[in-house]
Amino acid sequence: MTSVRIENLSKTFGEVRAVDGIDLDIPDGKFVCLLGPSGCGKTTLLRLIAGLEAESGGRILVDGQDQAGIPAHKRDFGMVFQSLALFPHLSVAENIAYPLKIRGTGAEERRKRATELLDLVQLPHIEDRAISQLSGGQRQRVAIARGLAIDPKLFLLDEPLSALDAKLREHMQIELRQLQQKLQVTTIVVTHDQREAMTMADIVIVMDRGKVQQAGPPIDIYRRPANSFVADFIGTTNLIPCTVKDGRSIDVLGHEVTLGEEDVINPDVNGSAILSVRPEDVAVTERAGDHTVPGEVAFIRDLGANVEISVRARDLEIRSVCTPKRRPDVAVGQTVGLEFHTGRCTVMAS
Repeated sequence: MTSVRIENLSKTFGEVRAVDGIDLDIPDGKFVCLLGPSGCGKTTLLRLIAGLEAESGGRILVDGQDQAGIPAHKRDFGMVFQSLALFPHLSVAENIAYPLKIRGTGAEERRKRATELLDLVQLPHIEDRAISQLSGGQRQRVAIARGLAIDPKLFLLDEPLSALDAKLREHMQIELRQLQQKLQVTTIVVTHDQREAMTMADIVIVMDRGKVQQAGPPIDIYRRPANSFVADFIGTTNLIPCTVKDGRSIDVLGHEVTLGEEDVINPDVNGSAILSVRPEDVAVTERAGDHTVPGEVAFIRDLGANVEISVRARDLEIRSVCTPKRRPDVAVGQTVGLEFHTGRCTVMAS
């Protein structure tokens, strides 16, 4: 297994600072997702780790060894590109064994390794097929098998599932995670899909504008976002202006809310702030009361498994999600109350 340490890493393209002073520790054997919007620097960071780009500053250490000056083909990393980059003129087995061929491995050993990997990715007996004969999911598995052919120190994947349809993509997320758990290879995946990151990762690294905004286990990032960008990017949340008062009391839309011990008030908060509360932690009552925030129902959407209710309170639209069994008896245009379930709220700087 392999650990990675990144120290003050930066990469500039002209005047654009794609990666800006990143410090990270990636423990061995973990599945890590680099998550963020397009242009945030996550693919550039992956390419720097792979050796496909040269850093402008800082260091990348793999098991304590500085990677500066080591070319990509000598780093012993496996990689799956977004385009998959499979060779159409080679068979499935030849594609998988190609990294071994360029290292001088004998033909019989290459064939044996390809067969082993096809069994591993649940595609037995297709060694001699052409790439053009494979479905999208099968091509994805072949690309993964090729990336694993050399028993890599690190397994790097750039948006590996983006070309798949939604149902197959979710299936492949689970398969890829189970495969990584079986092999225990340190894996770094680039994605812009927060659901994908939440499904697969031990550690999620949220990036924006070349910087790491937050890193940690997926549920910690979801429940305890470091700032409003993370809160809004990971899942869905309500960001509501508030004022921090004495102790754990906050003023929200003119109503006092007392936070519980499990709620988080970020250390940089002072006075005016932002309350992040997830839709599943907002309850709609059929009438406004002394302990609720009044509002008017703007929209109701029944999605079968859950019901979304949008309530307009002052100039904000606040979303609530509940199960059909807990759906309140309300209608569009009705005045209702909003209750915030404490215990899973975060207060952050505005």
